[in-house]
Amino acid sequence: MPRQSILIIEDDEDIQRMLTYQLVKNGFNVSCADSGEDGLELLAGESFDCVILDIMLPSMDGLEVCSRIRKDKDTASIPILMLTARSEEEDMITGFDSGADDYVTKPFSPKVLMARIQVLLRKRRQSTKSAGSDSRLDAGSGLKVDLDGFSATLNGRPLPLTATEFKILSLLAKQPGRVFSRQQIIDDVMGYGYVVSTRAVDVQIHGLRKKLGPAGALIETVRSIGYRFKGGG
Repeated sequence: MPRQSILIIEDDEDIQRMLTYQLVKNGFNVSCADSGEDGLELLAGESFDCVILDIMLPSMDGLEVCSRIRKDKDTASIPILMLTARSEEEDMITGFDSGADDYVTKPFSPKVLMARIQVLLRKRRQSTKSAGSDSRLDAGSGLKVDLDGFSATLNGRPLPLTATEFKILSLLAKQPGRVFSRQQIIDDVMGYGYVVSTRAVDVQIHGLRKKLGPAGALIETVRSIGYRFKGGG
């Protein structure tokens, strides 16, 4: 099996060296960039299996880099792990909204970081296995979801969803009729172990329904439990 490649976008040389050491020790190929611009340039010319991205970068910050990665169809599906000193709930939500798949705060345990990376890579392999005809969902009411392209359209019109909104929509639409609790949605979209209020899910669902317009009725509230996707023709 070929070695998987990780891109580190981090301007702190000490953290960059430590991450490189840990990743190489665990069998990964590693490339590094000191700025967001350099990271995007590497992504344009090489193939990576995961990106470790610091938020506090010079010039272009990590949130903007993350957003650009998600908007490019060639890189939209690459897992992104954000590495940052910010630990407030609002900062985490902002990171996830920009497109991050996971969020680790400094200082961090190298073992925990490696475990998080392995989870992201496993999810990507599972997603790749289910790619193909199943990667584009006709969700009903004119709503179509492109899981690989990280995009959704309503009656042919692109929807301006945040990354978090898209992940919630994908989770629900892939399993119509199944009820997801708010905590299950948090665990799937943001990963296990995050202390985020369940109220944050309601806020995201409200924004998602508003953008979906009439198709927002496809997302049903299950009283005292959570949400489910009704689906339809």
